[in-house]
This record gives sequence, structure tokens and C-alpha cells, in this order.
Amino acid sequence: MSTPSSGKKIGGEYGAVRATIDVAKLNAYLTDKVPRVKAPVDVKQFKFGQSNPTYFLTDASNHRWVLRKKPAGQLLSTTAHQIEREYTIIHAIHQHNIKPSTPAEERVPVPEPVVLCEDKEVIGTPFFIMEFLDGRIFTNPRMLEIPAADRRECWLSSVRALAALSSLVPTELNLSDFGPTTPYFPRQIKSLSRVSQAQSEAVDVETGKPTGKIPKFDEMIAWYSSHLPDERKTGTRIVHGDYKIDNMVFHPTENRVIGILDWELCTLGSPLADLANLTQPWAVDPDTIREEHRVSQLQGFKNQTEDVPIELETMEKEYCRLTHSPYPITEMVFANSWMLFRLSVIAQGIAARYARRQASSEQASRYVNMFPVIGELAIRVLEDAGHKLESRARL
Repeated sequence: MSTPSSGKKIGGEYGAVRATIDVAKLNAYLTDKVPRVKAPVDVKQFKFGQSNPTYFLTDASNHRWVLRKKPAGQLLSTTAHQIEREYTIIHAIHQHNIKPSTPAEERVPVPEPVVLCEDKEVIGTPFFIMEFLDGRIFTNPRMLEIPAADRRECWLSSVRALAALSSLVPTELNLSDFGPTTPYFPRQIKSLSRVSQAQSEAVDVETGKPTGKIPKFDEMIAWYSSHLPDERKTGTRIVHGDYKIDNMVFHPTENRVIGILDWELCTLGSPLADLANLTQPWAVDPDTIREEHRVSQLQGFKNQTEDVPIELETMEKEYCRLTHSPYPITEMVFANSWMLFRLSVIAQGIAARYARRQASSEQASRYVNMFPVIGELAIRVLEDAGHKLESRARL
């Protein structure tokens, strides 16, 4: 373990509030309902948070908290921005963690949830408050801020945290009705097809131009539908939905995960989705991406020799060891491509919200040209594995 040599804070930057909330109403609510958070609170906004605006609160006792809310305005999707579900899953996992019978290695690191407010009258949308975790957030998966040995340990910790999550049985956490128990990937294909179609039709308020479709959208959907993994191998598990390095908080000086953030896409399904999302950099060759498109999601390690923090084989073997799964995992080509395709749908959603000027991120405009690039990466994963796309969809 080591302390960053510069002593500089790594990640988690915050600044002026971009998506305004009524602080007076928030303080009145806290005084009345949440005595643990001492009003009045000082409010800043985190620079991360493409989807749900996320705020940094400092209360009158100098304790720090995090508030996450839905975006304002008419939302394109009824399935996105589900603050209530995010609170539910964090609360269930936290209850699992604090049970005396739960061994340390089976705890899934999450912030402690404090309160969920579903009353839109307080700050305009539902929101929840959780503890602030003071640690390191790495926006670049290469983790160049720390020594090579530390990078390797941090990545192994991320795999171990995922293995702990993948080992949870939803029924044992009273989450049997948290999501459907039918196969995960067919559900994803159906719902994201619908979401992507709506997003593609979102029109820019200034230019009048539609957001547009993902490259070879119909052909990709047809391929996934005819190459589905056998999900009985893993069983139904909790899926974080966006499990990646920059959604984790690492201890300030120790190379271990202390909190997994951003659970809004969480559901029940196949844990291979999270493993593919975590190991996505190994499916992306940065040499095939133009410089202006190399955001954090596209900092790839494929075909690279410099600054690769750990070998993919080491990551996957550790996951298999901890989850008692056979190695290699034959379904990873499907999962790797699907999660890139899914990322392109998410990026398309940011582009669609930008078209309506509803996006909460300062970088949202970049996604207008970004989502087709990510869609092409999903195609390349299949092509590199020797798969050919049909010339037309079979739906």
C-alpha cells in the first residue's frame, strides 16, 4: 500500500452547482425528517454524474454527505434515473454487511444510506442521501497517479468486490422482487432496443437534427438474440449495471475498494455483465479511436504494452476462483460485445438528453459524436472473435 506521492486528491472533484436545487426547502426537510444531517447544509455539485445530478453536502456539524436526485424536466425513459431502486439496493447490501454473521470477505463495499425522499415537493424530484466516502476515484483505468504495484492491487480489489457482489443470493437479501428472474440478456435486448429507438428520435432544440441510430443497430440486435449465453450456469444474481473503476471509491492510502457507487442501473440477472463491464478496457484498442473520443470509458488496453495495470487473464482467473466458476468463461465474447453495445445506448441517451438540454454533465455535448464510435467497438469485438453479422435483422 502507499500514499499518493503528490498528496493531491485523486478524483471526486466538485464545484459550483449546475443543476439548481431549492436549498431552503432541503434544509427545512432535513430539520424535520433527518436530524442526523444537521441543517443548514452547504451544497456543491460533483463533476461526475452524467445521468443523475450528484451533490456534495457539508452540514452544520462539518459532516459530509452525498445527495443524488433525478434530473429535472420530462424524462425520455421510465426505466432510467431510478433513484428509489438505487437506494433500495444500497440499503439491502448495507444491511447484509453489518450482520454479525457476514464474514469480511463477503461484504460488498457500499456507502451507508441515510434517507430516501420520494416527495417531489422538496427539491423538485425524488432524491436520497448517503454517507460521503473520503477516498480515491480513478477516472482513468490506467491509474497513472499511483505506482504500478498499487495499480495491480487496486484492480484485484475491484475484482474481489465484484466476486462478493456476484456471490450474493437476492432472496437472502429480501430482493426476490427487485427485478425479473427471467434470463437477463433477452430482457436487456428488448428494453434497450425500445429505449434506443426513442433516443434516436430525440431532436436537438437548436439544430432540429435527430440524435440518430447506433451503427448496424438491427444487425447487432439480431446477432445477440441468436447467440444468447446459458444463464443457468451462474443463476440469478445482483447486477450493478455499471461496474467500472470510476464508479468505485478506493481507500485514501490502502489499495482496496471502500465503496461502489452509481447503482441506478442495478437489477437481477447475469453477473457476467458486470465482469465484462469491469474488464472493458481490455476489449478496446485505443489506437482505433480518435484522440477527441478517448474519454474515460474508452481508455483501452487491447494490443497495448505500456501502462497496462494487470493482465486480463489474472483478473478473470481471480474472479473464477472466488465465485467457484470454471475458467475460461466461454460467454465473455458475447458479454464483452454486449456491454460495449449497451454503453453506446447509454452514451446515445446522454446525447439525446443534451439534444433537449437536460443533461447534467459539463461534457454531455461530446456524446453526440461518441455513441456511434462505441457502437463500432461492439461490432469489432465480434469481428475479432471471428463472428460475422447478418446483413439484415431477424427479429
